[in-house]
Amino acid sequence: MVLTIIIAVWLSLVMAGAWGVQRATGASGWIDTIWSFAVGSGGILAAAFCDGMPERRWSAAIVVALWALRLAGHIGARTRGNGEDPRYAKLIEEWGKDAGRRLFLFLQIQAVAAFVLVLAVYIAAMRAAAFPRLVDLIAMSVAILALIGEAVSDAQLGRYRKTPQAKTEICEIGLWRYSRHPNYFFEWLFWCSWPVMAIYSSGWSWLSLLAPLMMYWLLVHVSGIPPLEEHMLRSRGEKFRALQGRVNAFFPGPRKSLTSDQGHLP
Repeated sequence: MVLTIIIAVWLSLVMAGAWGVQRATGASGWIDTIWSFAVGSGGILAAAFCDGMPERRWSAAIVVALWALRLAGHIGARTRGNGEDPRYAKLIEEWGKDAGRRLFLFLQIQAVAAFVLVLAVYIAAMRAAAFPRLVDLIAMSVAILALIGEAVSDAQLGRYRKTPQAKTEICEIGLWRYSRHPNYFFEWLFWCSWPVMAIYSSGWSWLSLLAPLMMYWLLVHVSGIPPLEEHMLRSRGEKFRALQGRVNAFFPGPRKSLTSDQGHLP
């Protein structure tokens, strides 16, 4: 209990720091970089200092550290090139003179979301059973697959953005041919691995399910797909609307029409 309180306070302080960075620099893109660090550092603390088998605890700490380093590095590199995140920029503009206060509260809500994710790591790491068992191997495999899938998705999009087509067209190469947001899908999949590892760790191991449930809700219905697709509809219009008709939004799947592939990179 003491450890979870310490982690909750830590996450709140880190996101207060993210607020300070945005206020000082005017660059909202750093918020998600710092949030990734918050979740990663909280997960490492949870895994390192909870009760549980040492092999399980350190395996969990390493996996969540890899997640945080990759995501924070990716977002940070993108932010250095363009300091503003259009999602936060829109909110700040809408909030007007009250932007400072409302952004602070919004980022504290993000600290709560971070705590839900860290809690899943904590519950998985504290399981007293010997490590590794079959469910542990499945969980670790899902986590690694998700990390690779998200890294590949981000790399493919990054390469596409450097092509002349990116100025007027929409990325449909690699994994982006089968999902409009494969990076979001693999991010969600990563958090699905923790309940698998946490199962039967305690009477309240079911709380670990909150991590993938919350991540799905945020990515699909709140701060992920909706604002991004709204932006794409404004910037690409009917081209993006046509893409919505032939490519799944989240879960990768078969394309609905092959006749629409003309004019896009293979």
